[in-house]
Amino acid sequence: MTTIEFSGASKGSGSDQVGAPRSQRHSRRTRAAKDFSRRRMWVVARTDLRQLIQSKDYWIPMVALGSLFFFVIPTVLLITITSIGDINVVQQASQALKILPPQAQAQIQGQSPQGRTAFALAVYLFAPVAVVVPLTISTAVGAATLVGERERGTGEFLAHSPASVREIYLGKLFASFVPGYLTTLVGFGMYSLVVNLVVGPEVGGWFFPTPEWWVLMLWIMPPFLLLTLSLVLRLSARVRSTAAAQQASGLITLPMIGIAYSQSTGTLLGGSSATGWILGAIAWVIAGISLHTGVRSVTRARLLGVAQ
Repeated sequence: MTTIEFSGASKGSGSDQVGAPRSQRHSRRTRAAKDFSRRRMWVVARTDLRQLIQSKDYWIPMVALGSLFFFVIPTVLLITITSIGDINVVQQASQALKILPPQAQAQIQGQSPQGRTAFALAVYLFAPVAVVVPLTISTAVGAATLVGERERGTGEFLAHSPASVREIYLGKLFASFVPGYLTTLVGFGMYSLVVNLVVGPEVGGWFFPTPEWWVLMLWIMPPFLLLTLSLVLRLSARVRSTAAAQQASGLITLPMIGIAYSQSTGTLLGGSSATGWILGAIAWVIAGISLHTGVRSVTRARLLGVAQ
């Protein structure tokens, strides 16, 4: 059973009683916003993170997934391309790069077909990996975080805790965000090392991460992940089972992967350096709005399982 220890907070802060008049609920929400406690939010997040660390069924597949996408697959493919001896095979692979937009093709480096092909694979075609891994890991946590409380029978304890619904929502969101993004940053470091060691000699030295990749990882990826999780947590609060939440969350992640991949190859907003910053700014605004409105999906009645 989930155990959350709160201290220094009154039990009534942020409580939403079922059936209360609308004016009382509005007044209570206003008072709860003023009494928002980062400490109580962190207690909710820390409890979930501690449970994830103690669960081998979660973090072993997480490490395996990150290692596979960031290290194993890129290493095998890049070494194969750079050390292949059949020039005809390399030229055919190089011809496939014509599917990239003109902006991306103009930025491909390398004097040999092997080098140019490996550069394109490293910089453009593996870009979705940076999106797939955090979305897969974080949505797996987010989809089960609220409906899972009801299924385990711990939702009642959380509903009667001193934490407000806003603190519960943001704590759950943070606990879902950290594993996926942290795994991505570590995996990105491994991937950068592999790319520079394998492809670097073919293009004249270490070149990765490129400016576009820095923008993707540090500016675009966080709001995309937060936006996705805000939608996933809404589903988790409303559905009746973890399986239903996981199935629905898969439909949410697909458009996010498509948008990020389109921008990484320069097909969404073009290939200039400013477009990544613009896309990230738009994503941050939308994510902020979604986070603000998503709090309403979490109610004590839903945590108790008496409302849908």
